[in-house]
Amino acid sequence: MAKTGFYTDERTFWHCTGVQALYFPIGDWVQPPSGSYGADTPESKRRILGLVTASGLAKKLAMAEAEPATIEDLLRVHTRDYIDRFKAASEAGGGDLGQLAPFSRGGFDIARISAGLAKAAVDDVVAGRLANAYALCRPGGHHCLPDLPMGFCLLANVAIAVEAARARHGAMRVAVVDWDVHHGNGTQAIYYRRADTLTISIHQEHCFPPGYSGAADRGEGQGLGFNLNIPLPAGCGHEAYLYAFERLVIPALERFKPELIVVSSGLDASAVDPLARMLLHSQTYRELTARIKQAAGRLCGGRLAIVHEGGYSEAYVPFCGQAILEALSGETTAVVDPELEMFGLWQPSARVVAFQKQLIDELGPA
Repeated sequence: MAKTGFYTDERTFWHCTGVQALYFPIGDWVQPPSGSYGADTPESKRRILGLVTASGLAKKLAMAEAEPATIEDLLRVHTRDYIDRFKAASEAGGGDLGQLAPFSRGGFDIARISAGLAKAAVDDVVAGRLANAYALCRPGGHHCLPDLPMGFCLLANVAIAVEAARARHGAMRVAVVDWDVHHGNGTQAIYYRRADTLTISIHQEHCFPPGYSGAADRGEGQGLGFNLNIPLPAGCGHEAYLYAFERLVIPALERFKPELIVVSSGLDASAVDPLARMLLHSQTYRELTARIKQAAGRLCGGRLAIVHEGGYSEAYVPFCGQAILEALSGETTAVVDPELEMFGLWQPSARVVAFQKQLIDELGPA
């Protein structure tokens, strides 16, 4: 029986938003030091792998690494000028070529590894070698534009993976569902004028990019109607997210009839994330995964790949990631979320939830 794939590579944890360890330039065999990253530390992602391993879940998954994405893969999505500038800056010591997307020496090579994990996960799902898959990517990709990195994202991992799969397996209708708390502006920009890709972003309104909502942005030209934004007010929790999923996301998928679903999975809508103000907990991610898995089973033969994006609470992200992987694989472990009861008590009152649902209803059927 085909298993759930779990793709990871130790080198992605060495991606750094600083430039030095002591006085040694970061890169090659100089591992980044603790405290040099700012918000985007490797620990939340590394601890997902740690918990998956410690819980015994890893033994039930198809654990894998992957080859880096090729330059050809990158050029299906990104401009030659951006790739050349990124590679040159990486070899020269690092920097920031965009908006809040710093990297150290060797960042280009690590970003290619991250994109390669997404590429392999999608390819193995499309080819039927796996039931479904999760790629633990770092750096993330959903903010990256064809010619400009943003928000810790240096390459558009999901788009690179999708276009590589199309190049290898032929044209297909793909739905990208982004539940990162920040808007998936890079993915939206790449597919905004295309009808072969449905892009859906459920995000905290006005969070990142700063001030962006996006409710009226539905695509252009041939892509009109194939982009859906679901901006939620700060403070939305478990019930609002599940309501938005059932009211808007699932119906949009059913109308589009994708042949593959890819999730941009940020875990930064949790109740204790430092870069957002939502109130999700591990059970929310478990249920969202179960619902998207059911939708994939009905609509596209179960072809589902989940690609990691953001999530910055080192202590709590692992429990959300574990919940996703358990729901994805159908396996259970002895892991107990120690804060699930507390975060359940933090949820908005019934009156507030009713107001949140009203705002979701105003977005109308997709």
